[in-house]
Order: sequence, then structure tokens, then C-alpha cells
Amino acid sequence: MERRGAIPIMVDVLISFWTPLLAVLQIAAAAAASAHAMLHKRDVRAAIGWIGLIWLVPFGGPILYGLFGINRIRRRASVLRALKSQTRNSAPGPMLTGPPSGRQGAGESAAPMRPSPALPPHSAHLLPVVRLLDRITDESLTSGNTVQPLPSGEAAYDAMLAAIDDAVQTIGLATYIFDGDAIGRRFVDALGRAVRRGVQVRVLVDGVGSQYSRPRITGMLRSAGVVVAEFLPSLIPLSLHYANLRNHRKILVVDGRIGFTGGMNIRGGHLQMIGPAAVADVHFRLEGPVVAHLTETFAADWAFAWGEDLAGEGWWPALGPVGTVLARGIAGGPDEAFERVRWALLAALSQAQRRIRIATPYFLPDRSLAASLQLAALRGVAVEVLLPEVSNLRLMQWAMQAKLYPFVARGCRLWLTPPPFDHAKLMTVDGGWCLIGSANWDPRSLRLNFEFVVECYDAEITAALDRLIDKRLARARLLEKREIVERPLAVRLRDSAAWLLSPYL
Repeated sequence: MERRGAIPIMVDVLISFWTPLLAVLQIAAAAAASAHAMLHKRDVRAAIGWIGLIWLVPFGGPILYGLFGINRIRRRASVLRALKSQTRNSAPGPMLTGPPSGRQGAGESAAPMRPSPALPPHSAHLLPVVRLLDRITDESLTSGNTVQPLPSGEAAYDAMLAAIDDAVQTIGLATYIFDGDAIGRRFVDALGRAVRRGVQVRVLVDGVGSQYSRPRITGMLRSAGVVVAEFLPSLIPLSLHYANLRNHRKILVVDGRIGFTGGMNIRGGHLQMIGPAAVADVHFRLEGPVVAHLTETFAADWAFAWGEDLAGEGWWPALGPVGTVLARGIAGGPDEAFERVRWALLAALSQAQRRIRIATPYFLPDRSLAASLQLAALRGVAVEVLLPEVSNLRLMQWAMQAKLYPFVARGCRLWLTPPPFDHAKLMTVDGGWCLIGSANWDPRSLRLNFEFVVECYDAEITAALDRLIDKRLARARLLEKREIVERPLAVRLRDSAAWLLSPYL
């Protein structure tokens, strides 16, 4: 009988011991990850998808879920909120309740009703929208504001740079993309001059958006003496067009009194009218009490990224009425402010009586938003949606094309605007309500990224946005049902395959 050596015997023993141990560890890890997904995922499809991956990929599934499936933003926000409540009992301005976006999300217990200004007659039927947002947001509807559209990069950048040059005490700037091109260097120079005048300057750039150009803008800002932070710095040394959990907000607040927000990043494409890099967009200059909502959102994001509380009258001045617009800032994101922007859209769609107009660069509404738009059209509301004819993201365009037919079939009018790529994010309802800001009509904006929008109840500003939409319509072409139906099979399969990726686009 052949004798076996000691080493093979030891190997057999180890195999007989480790195999069941590894099986037990895999089952335990998969069970723990599955339990976490069932308890914390808000979308049943996401939960099922993660649980399938967890069990079908031994060890790798639980590891991937631990890396990418857990929302650490919300957990970190809760920790920082707890620290704030222990160390800060009073503040010169509104209490910062925790970054990145605020206290209470749409899915949590509703807040008590707050008194709001009376709506003008043309917006009175939208009172349910006010009541809903009173309950799910941290901010009250404010009166006495001015909102000025800045319909081009030249107009927006000139106004922003002028405000920076006039700053006396504070400047807070948050943006997704801040390129180091010619316009980016103009902003760096202006911010550097403000620092040398003794102005407190704080700049927050998204960790992915800061990588869209070389050299990176953060180094240029630091060289100019500007205090700059990155929001969730990326470990991958390149820009990712489809990255999630990004700070997509565009906010500039000067001396706590003048605010800017909208869809514009800081990059040269907004100054071009032709060429592949040209981008059309709309930004806004705001004054009045609503500017405090911009400051609160920026300050919370800054505390999240840098750990500094912004205090003092320079950040939190008393803001009196300067105009007639009723407005409210709404911060949304995958933390405590989950789905606020989406709920605001649903509320406005449900109350529309005559007309809904939307301009968005990316149009991938979820089932409830899509149904609300189609139902509005079916009950006689005129629904118009403006989309770019040529997107800057090919996969996004294919995914959008896959699901346009139901909108056209049910009476929505979809218009395609020719280049330059239209990045504007506008929505008007019944000539008396409008929504402006950074959010697109896609899952990334409404569920996965941090956004900031402003709702306004005012006929004048809504009419101004309708005029901007009319100018776009004059250049656009109506998408016909026949055009969608007659696409070749290969194109329809390509578009449908891209649509499967829509939660991640």
C-alpha cells in the first residue's frame, strides 16, 4: 500500500476544514448583505438586483454591495448632524442641520404645516404644491424676491464676475465642473483679487467635475490664495460622465445678499455658439430672502466637505424684500433630502390645468413622472418638452430615444432643438409657476446626485421663461410618431439596450 507524505495529508485536512468554513462565511456574508439591502433600499428593483448579485457571485457579490450598494452619504450626514447638535447651540444665521442637504427627506415623517405668503390669483390653484413642499422641505416659501434670467454664458459670467469684484465680506461658490480654461482663469483671478481685499472666499468643486480639464482648477485656486475643497474626491484619476453621488449644484452667493444658480458650470463651452463644445444654457441672479436658502445649502455642503461652519453677518445678513417674486430653494440628494425634487415635479404636474412646458437636456423620467406627464396630456393639458436633437452623451441619447413613443402617442409634444447642445433646465406650469436650477429629468438628478432648484410663483418670471422656451421652439422641430415607429430594428435594439442602463446614466 502506497504511503502518502505528510504534506498531502495536511492539504487534505485543510481542504476538508476550510471548504465548509468558506461556505459558512459566504452564506453569512450574503445573508447580512441581503438583509441590509432589504432594510435600506427604497426601490424594490434595486433591492432585487443587489440580492441577486450577492448570491450569484460568491464573496464578490457581498464585497461589491459593501463598496457600491451602501449609501454612506446619509450615514455621514447623520454623524455630522449629531456632532453639530452637541457643539453648536446658537448661530448668527439659520442653524445648519447637517450636510449635504438638510433635515428631512420626502420619505420621512412630514413636518408641521408652516404659514406661507398668499399666492397671486393666477397661481392660487397651485396651493397644494406649496403645502406639500412646506411638509417635505426645510425652507418656507419667501416673498419679496427678484429673479433675473441670464440667458447666455456671456450674460451669466459677466454678472457673476461683477458680483465677485464687488464683494465686501464673503463669497461662496459651488459648482460641478470648473475648467481651467480662459473663463475658468478669469474666475480664479477674480476670486484671488477678492482674497487680497480681505473677503472670505470658499470654493467647493465636485471631486469628479474638477477633473474635466488639465491642469486641475483646485491647484490654480490654491495658488491664488483661495480656500478650496473637493466634494467626495474621486480615487479614479479621470472624469466620469456617468458617475453618481456627485454634487451637481451650481451656487454662487456674494455677501449673503446676491445669489446665482441655474444650469451653468464654469467652462468655455458656454461662451461658444458653434462647434462640438458649444453649450446653450440659462442661469439666474437672485436677491431677497430666498438667497438665504442658497447660503444654507452651500454652507451645509461646505461643512460636509471641509468641516468648517460658516458664521457671521457676512454669511447671514438680514434680508428684506427687494421684489415681488414668491420663491423657495429646494436642496435634493440621496441623503436626508431624498426625492424632494422629484416630489416637487410630481406635485406641480398633478395640479396643472392648462399648460406644462419643460426644457431639459436629459429626459429619462421614472414610471410615476412619465405617467403624470402622459395623464396631464390625456386630461387636456398642453404638454411640451424640449430636448436636444444631438446629446453630448451618446448612451443617454440612445436611452432617451427608446421610450419617447408613449409620450407622443398620448398627446405630449416633443420638440428637438438643433445644436448647440441645449443644457437648460426650465419648467413652467400654467403661466404662474416655474422651476429653475440644476436638476435634469433623469434618475441621476432625481435620486443619485445632489441638486438645487428654486420654485417661483410669479407671472412675470414665468412669462420670461416661456419667452425663452418660445425662442427655442422657433428653431426646433416637432418629433413625429412616424419617425419613432419607423426606426430600423437594429437602432431600436441599440436604444433599448442603452435604456437598460438608465438607472446609471
